[in-house]
Amino acid sequence: MPKASYLNSWYAASAAAHPTHPALAGELRCDVCVIGGGYTGLTTALELAERGYDVVVLEAQACGWGASGRNGGQIITGYNKPMSVIERWVGREDARRLWDFGEEAKTQLAERVERHAMACDLTWGFAYAALKSRHMKDVAEMERELRDGYGYDRARRLDRDGIRARIGSDSYIGGLLDEGSGHLHPLNFALGLARAAAAAGVRIFENSRVTALDTGSEPWAQTEHGRVRAKHVVIAGNAYLGGLVPGLAPTIMPVATYMIATESVGEARATQLLPTNIAVSDLNFSLNYFRRSSDHRLLFGGGVSYSGIDLPGLKLAMRAKMLAVFPQLSDVAVEHFWGGHVAITMNRMPQLGRLSPTTLFAHGYSGHGVALAGMAGRVMAEAIRGTAERFDVFTRIPHRAFPGGRRLRTPALVLAMLWFRLRDLL
Repeated sequence: MPKASYLNSWYAASAAAHPTHPALAGELRCDVCVIGGGYTGLTTALELAERGYDVVVLEAQACGWGASGRNGGQIITGYNKPMSVIERWVGREDARRLWDFGEEAKTQLAERVERHAMACDLTWGFAYAALKSRHMKDVAEMERELRDGYGYDRARRLDRDGIRARIGSDSYIGGLLDEGSGHLHPLNFALGLARAAAAAGVRIFENSRVTALDTGSEPWAQTEHGRVRAKHVVIAGNAYLGGLVPGLAPTIMPVATYMIATESVGEARATQLLPTNIAVSDLNFSLNYFRRSSDHRLLFGGGVSYSGIDLPGLKLAMRAKMLAVFPQLSDVAVEHFWGGHVAITMNRMPQLGRLSPTTLFAHGYSGHGVALAGMAGRVMAEAIRGTAERFDVFTRIPHRAFPGGRRLRTPALVLAMLWFRLRDLL
């Protein structure tokens, strides 16, 4: 198998020095075999190794190669859906537990970064930016729900002047500032997790795609040149799982997203764009999001493809989106353009579960994986150690398959999303 390489992203260009790991050759035995070297898999492995478990990670490419090393780097409070909706699905008691897990996810992330000295530019501060009056109604409801329903006092509404003081653009009429959310360098965070896991004794094998899997009482994972036999298996492939586990495919959908990075514009000019160095996402369904980099670029995301087809001209289209928000960057070049897949579920909530008594899985964070993937890893590790109460809260979130079956579910999703994109224009 050819050696994996990272995409031509700004993240890859600015990645911290890191070791490579060999491909699996031969047969190994361990306590837990983790499939996938992203946030979910590496956190699961680290949590278990710190408690004395013998863990092997099998990564098809390189650690952080997938969504964990390509995403927008935003650490966002809560879930993709409002807590009021989650309450209807799981009840008030489990909703409260899920809220607490989301808060723990952010705390866990910060503790990991500090304990393992991860150079990943962790910065706190995030805003939802409103483009139209109905967005301001959404902001008011978000603030009320967080404050009154869950006692969260780190989010507050911003009027036009308030948002303008934080974003150097006239595009927005207000927003919601969340000082408990933030941003980081996602690839360096993933590489930091890999380094910490290896230091704890985890055996990591890259360029080791799993080609066959047994989830029975004595599970094993087969690669091109080796096999791992374990007592437990954790499946953490997320959007890049492919067809390895056909039973999981109906409930998740890989969605392509894209980002650009400008050339460095210097500290003064970057500060004019985002004076308080927050990350920003607008409130459209087909949203734009952006933040500053540590070397004074603008990182801008917003293109989405539900069809699985990369249309021509995406880089130019992304630049046009950026200039609609920041026309003052018309003289600035785009140096990096990249894309990747995130996994969404029908209800946009993470899906955790068991394929068998020996095999657990987690995926489908639907845009909130920077923090939530680590929490999924923690509760899966707890379940393997024999304490599954918190894991089971996640398993009670209801999930259903995307309609249309294997052949028609992608066209059906494209048509459904078209309605929401048209609504963004109103």
